[in-house]
Amino acid sequence: MLKLYGGARSRATIVQWYLEELEVPYEFVMLDMQAGEHLQPEFLKINPIGKVPAIVDGDFVLWESGAILLYLADKYGKHPVSPQEQAIINQWVLFANATLGNGIFLEANRERETPRLLNPLNEIFARQPFLLGEEFSVADVAVGSLLAYIPIMLKLDLSAYPAVEQYIQRMIERPAYQKAIATRSNS
Repeated sequence: MLKLYGGARSRATIVQWYLEELEVPYEFVMLDMQAGEHLQPEFLKINPIGKVPAIVDGDFVLWESGAILLYLADKYGKHPVSPQEQAIINQWVLFANATLGNGIFLEANRERETPRLLNPLNEIFARQPFLLGEEFSVADVAVGSLLAYIPIMLKLDLSAYPAVEQYIQRMIERPAYQKAIATRSNS
């Protein structure tokens, strides 16, 4: 069975959300980050950087949330995608991890980057329910998880982005999100 290693309030919950969406059986291995379990030799064999999330799927080991999401989509996703579709999915997952997260969650960037990032997203979500159109995908897990953290962690006023607010609501209402993220963020 696939093992997902994470800590309380870590990006592992994003991977957990996607595993729930895919209905892939997994074991969540909660590491006590305060006690330094992620820096112990046993975990450093899985991720020498000592960060979570990480997965062990049979003999295969992988870390970095975006890489894990893309791997899970490729291995367990419901339908094959063309190289072009895969590139668009990769684009959104990388955007979430490299651009959106740094733009919104780093205070030094927030004021300048928030409108630059959320205006185009608002336009996209005004036209379609999900990043790739009518169908939910791993791209929505990557981007949606970060957007859903904005009202929880930053308490930013998103009223200038009504389609983004509606998108966040669609994400947090998903049963898999509720099972993976909502229950953990309250613990």
